[in-house]
Amino acid sequence: MRNLTLLTDLYQLTMMYGYSKYEQMDKVAVFDVFYRGVGNNYAIACGLEQVVDYVLNLKFDEDDIEYLRSLKIFDEDFLKLLKNFKFTGDIYAVPEGTVVFPQEPILTVKARMFEAQFIETAILCILNHQTLIATKTAKIVYAAKGRAIAEFGLRRAQGPDAGIYGARAAMIAGCQSTSNVLAGKMFDVPVSGTHAHSWVMSFPSELEAFRAYADIYPDKCLLLCDTYDTLNSGVPNAITVFNELKAKGYKPLGIRLDSGDLAYLSKQARKMLDDAGFPDAKIFASGDIDENVLQSLDSQNAAIDCYGIGTKLITSMDCPSLGGVYKLAGIEKDGVLVPKLKMSDTPAKITNPGFKKIVRLYDKNTDKAIADLICLMEENFDNLDKIEIFHPDFSWKRKTVSNFYAKNLVVQIIKQGKLVYDFPSVKEIAEYHKASYAEFWNEYKRMLNPHIYKVDLSQKLYDLKQKLLKENKPEA
Repeated sequence: MRNLTLLTDLYQLTMMYGYSKYEQMDKVAVFDVFYRGVGNNYAIACGLEQVVDYVLNLKFDEDDIEYLRSLKIFDEDFLKLLKNFKFTGDIYAVPEGTVVFPQEPILTVKARMFEAQFIETAILCILNHQTLIATKTAKIVYAAKGRAIAEFGLRRAQGPDAGIYGARAAMIAGCQSTSNVLAGKMFDVPVSGTHAHSWVMSFPSELEAFRAYADIYPDKCLLLCDTYDTLNSGVPNAITVFNELKAKGYKPLGIRLDSGDLAYLSKQARKMLDDAGFPDAKIFASGDIDENVLQSLDSQNAAIDCYGIGTKLITSMDCPSLGGVYKLAGIEKDGVLVPKLKMSDTPAKITNPGFKKIVRLYDKNTDKAIADLICLMEENFDNLDKIEIFHPDFSWKRKTVSNFYAKNLVVQIIKQGKLVYDFPSVKEIAEYHKASYAEFWNEYKRMLNPHIYKVDLSQKLYDLKQKLLKENKPEA
């Protein structure tokens, strides 16, 4: 197992060094992880298990200490502190697979400043990536309208870790299989794949290549038909082999298309397969597909049953960064949390203070989500007949919600350095995600001009924020 302890930015260590010199290191601080929403009106929280694995296995070994000593910017007292470093704080988070929105605290760290500061970079590295890929996948799966999606991204991922954990995120967000064998082994998820164009090209003829593959996998025969000429060669040769399989008592799976006009080719191939007596043969398509291409294919009544999607999923090509941040929200003094707020000339960068959680409001009649409240941890909205919510920036925009119930989305993961949460399997997280995604009306999920889901501050948090803004406003 790799030691990822030094997976951090240097300034985390220089700040820790400064904290140790100015008696700041033992102060208990609260930090929030959230994203600001550029490119994503919603996101799928993902990566928590890897964050926890990192945090609980932090250890500066001798090579790490020696390397830091070689930088000649730390003294021996500080290096001795690092030798004994261990995370002893608390972590709260929304479960993986949860639908979340901009500004909501996806994960909260409450720990000594010395510890909480250090883990920022790795937490963001892990959560930003997996949440990004899970979000992209959710949009693709939604656009597929029930058709199966296989994750095919490994060869186009930005490195092995991106391929492995991107596949994990994709499976959580709705893919039914992955081509990544290592991910299949690590996360106990289905793997899929048949053959490439090179298989066909390595035989004297396409027909011989198809026959050889069918001989090896007679009950799992899916043939790639676009190596030479899809409609004049590939599909007819596939049908020939399918007839031979049928005579032996086997049922072919279908064909795969990887290039060309997928809408036209799939409709023509469907007719050819049906006319040949193979109405159950599936048509599998791949080739630079994303949610926008899926919508276009659907509008053209493409006859495609399932998709393999790689590059545009594993890289989240149209939105390559989630933009998640890690911000200080409070520091304890004499056992009481003093809320902190970052001010900015850019309103979107003004943070929300205090130790917080997310409460989701649901309509009792439909069980659909109505709105989210970012609120202080001690607040409780159970047993209320109605509640008035309001826009956090335009407080005159108000709505009274009744006939609702409230659910706290945040759970404690680590308590005083110990794991207190049972991590579900990837398959179980995927089922949880499916249920969370179904809580929202389709208007919030559409690709073009989605309806904006309400994410408001509780009155108590809003008042606290306004108080701090007023107190921290510089005098003219």
